[in-house]
Amino acid sequence: MTTPRAVEPAVGVTATTSPATTKPSFLRRRGGRHGKSAAYAMVAPATILLFLFLVVPVLLAVGLSFTNARLISPNPPRFVGLDNFIRAFTADPTFVRSLINTFLFAVVVVPVQAGLGLLMAILVNQKLRGTTFFRIVYFIPVVTSIVVVSILWRFMYQPDGMVNSFIDTITFGAWESIAWLNNPSTALPAIIVMSIWQAVGFHMIIWLSGLQTIPEELYEAARMDGADAWQQFKSVTWPGLRPTMIFILVTITIAALGLFVQIDVMTQGGPVDSTTTLVYHAVRRGYREQQTGYGAAISLIFFILVLLVATIQRYLTRDKD
Repeated sequence: MTTPRAVEPAVGVTATTSPATTKPSFLRRRGGRHGKSAAYAMVAPATILLFLFLVVPVLLAVGLSFTNARLISPNPPRFVGLDNFIRAFTADPTFVRSLINTFLFAVVVVPVQAGLGLLMAILVNQKLRGTTFFRIVYFIPVVTSIVVVSILWRFMYQPDGMVNSFIDTITFGAWESIAWLNNPSTALPAIIVMSIWQAVGFHMIIWLSGLQTIPEELYEAARMDGADAWQQFKSVTWPGLRPTMIFILVTITIAALGLFVQIDVMTQGGPVDSTTTLVYHAVRRGYREQQTGYGAAISLIFFILVLLVATIQRYLTRDKD
């Protein structure tokens, strides 16, 4: 009895894959090129807009900062080199004061606003009735126009405003009303308080989103090990919030250094330049006083400072292996 042999293909005949499962190489190349073209077409509008409204203005500001250009002038701009930058640090006391005010504002607002936002996020993250209501209440100032908020707080800070009336009530008439925004020693702190109140709800929501990404199993394991509330926060909550913390610190810092609207609406930089900031000073010099070249130089200094602060902040908060 003989065993059957396997059928072998005839000489010169090779096994091929079904054409239904494999496309010819030129079709694959055509499909790849079509996909790239579609991707470039979808990215092009955003790229063009970023170039027109971000890259071009920055390049124009850099170029103008080395000239004596004015907003309206019959004479063409003239190259002055580093004169605008030297003037800012040596012959413009308002610039130095605005630089100090900007950093004072950021030094206070960044830690206080981040800390309050985290505390509020922890409170509204509790599984209790009514937390949704408080989330909405805390977030309302964020969605309200900053111009409207600034106008309302300007009235509240007046001698007969709500702030003085409230302090007078809780001190049983011992408080003497003051004009918060007309006093050089209280104007900037008053704006700091208002700015923290207005924006803390936004960062509360960011902290809250970070809290809700931490697995509940980690808290259960910590409780089984006998960890109290503080130990759970230190060992579970805070490490889990590290990416959120980096994002919040960067965003608060950039927003604090760019303070403008509150100053423009509430104090116009006064009294005695006690609330002037870098951005407000650049706008005032560049547009209201029509010193476009000098205003561009201040804007370039501000850009470099923000970039430097953000880089240092990112370095300090990096992951250390």
